[in-house]
Amino acid sequence: MAYKIITSQCTVCGACEFECPNAAISMKRGTYVIDAVKCTECEGHFDKPQCVAVCPVDNTCVPA
Repeated sequence: MAYKIITSQCTVCGACEFECPNAAISMKRGTYVIDAVKCTECEGHFDKPQCVAVCPVDNTCVPA
């Protein structure tokens, strides 16, 4: 399963884009999105998905 960003809650801070070890997060139409094909929930890299760990707004990065 991949993660997704709730666009209505995203502050477009950019913290998640650079923390993603799979380069699955990118800017699209003024907000960040997660490419479900590239997202591995950081398995093999970190204990917790980094988008969740660095996002300043709770429940913005959630399982898809």
